[in-house]
Amino acid sequence: MKLSKYASPEKLAAITYPMALDGMKLTAWVAEHRAQLMSRIETDGVVLLRGMAVISSGQFATIAATLFSDGLLSYTNRSTPRTELKGSVYTSTEYPKEESIPLHNENAYSHEWPMKIGFMCLVASEQGGATPVADSRRVYDRIPASIREKFERKGVRYVRHYSSVGLPWHETFQTDSREEVNAYCERHGIACEWIGDDLLRTEQTCPATAVHPFTGAKVWFNQAHLFHVSSHTDDNREALLQTFGEERLPRHAYYGDGEAIEEDVLDAIRAIYAEEKIAFQWKNGDLMLLDNMLYSHGRDPYDGARKVLVAMAEARTW
Repeated sequence: MKLSKYASPEKLAAITYPMALDGMKLTAWVAEHRAQLMSRIETDGVVLLRGMAVISSGQFATIAATLFSDGLLSYTNRSTPRTELKGSVYTSTEYPKEESIPLHNENAYSHEWPMKIGFMCLVASEQGGATPVADSRRVYDRIPASIREKFERKGVRYVRHYSSVGLPWHETFQTDSREEVNAYCERHGIACEWIGDDLLRTEQTCPATAVHPFTGAKVWFNQAHLFHVSSHTDDNREALLQTFGEERLPRHAYYGDGEAIEEDVLDAIRAIYAEEKIAFQWKNGDLMLLDNMLYSHGRDPYDGARKVLVAMAEARTW
């Protein structure tokens, strides 16, 4: 089982917000400290609240709605399987426990993404299961200028085919109506094409980097390394190419003009993510809040039960 390196005690202390409930209910404490928490998230990028009693998904929804006062977001234009629990609170990505999830900024492949994300650990896994994070500013700074310049000039084109592998279009767009899918894609600048009876192909080109609206920092903000077929193991990659061919892969990424992205470039980007990622061992009751542009996140493989919930807020568009 490949695990993340864990944060040093000093690093863990640096991201942990000091809590003193003093008999207050947690929701009341969060409401009282909301301004300080939001300020810290928007500058530091990530905050960990530790030492709370384990709560239910409904209580987490209340706390998240208190923190993110503009309301919680629904998970639309999906790329991974999740289950909605209550009040726009979701399970974390439902991939097999033996698989890792690469570091990524949520919905960076889309026209719209959440600025804020909250993760609540109800059940910590017996081994592994960390939610590693990496500073998108540091990732940007470490990527060679020649690679950054090409991505910034061309952007990233995300190509998806909704079939028996990956999410079907019904789940991705949360509808059974082709007309509603067509209308959604037209509103959001997504090129879509229906092939045969029920195969949908979409293409969307987005920038590869962004400027954070509050700090002014430049951040690496795309999912080319995750969508590209080279993100799979050699066996899975070969199986996908043999089954679908490159022209109908469930997910793939190109430069914005359609040029193939060099695999050594993607390998270099993945290596930077690997060097920059940090993690901590979840404890029951932990609440991690992050700015989705300043920090990427992922998931380590794990053993045993694990239940981490997610809430998203503050929609942002290109």
